Amino acid sequence: MEFKSYASSSKGNLYTLSDGQETILIECGLSIKEIKKALGFGLSGISFCLLTHAHFDHSKAAADIMKAGIDIYTSQGTIDALGLVGHRAHAIQAGVQFTSGNWIVMPVEAQHDAPEPLAFLIYNKRTRERMLFATDTFYLKNTFTGLNIIAVECNYAADILEENVAAGRIPAELKKRLLRSHFELSNVKKFLQANDLSKVRQVHLIHLSEGNSDSERFKREVQSITGKPTYVCAERS
Repeated sequence: MEFKSYASSSKGNLYTLSDGQETILIECGLSIKEIKKALGFGLSGISFCLLTHAHFDHSKAAADIMKAGIDIYTSQGTIDALGLVGHRAHAIQAGVQFTSGNWIVMPVEAQHDAPEPLAFLIYNKRTRERMLFATDTFYLKNTFTGLNIIAVECNYAADILEENVAAGRIPAELKKRLLRSHFELSNVKKFLQANDLSKVRQVHLIHLSEGNSDSERFKREVQSITGKPTYVCAERS
């Protein structure tokens, strides 16, 4: 499987996962025009779209994606929040897997300030590889085995956030929201250490905060504790 990031920030999120035969879209937080441009081949090669939650930086083009003939799989809470209607919107729930083409997807409960947010454990029947995609969650209850690719939010570091609050660059109210909605560096490291990493070949750090992160530090620290090649997904590729 090949995971690609095209946009990864609070300004927009867009990713793909491909097995060489089928490609799935993960998130659609850019305009439909920007998505088509980023993918280079329009949308004809996309099998379906996975959507974690309703916030605009992840769901901006959801209705347009459906109009283009692509099915979206997301929670009922997200469907309701976005007002999605039609047979292209499929309600899924944590703990209940579904199959589409070469893909088996297990939705996983996430923790974020949005209705029914999800993470995804994705298995490909052809390559027999497994990936975890988790963003916009301040922790994950589950642990996983047999993962080959991990794409996980690493939004901020507590010490950088504290410095920004003390300097008046970040409002105290924003700090409170971050603590209960996004994955912090030390918690990401604890989560990774709690999982079976024996088969992992790539770790991708996604959705870094513009002002409360340090990409080089995050990459260095995560790579050090996992022993795995670690990549930081940029705001735009």
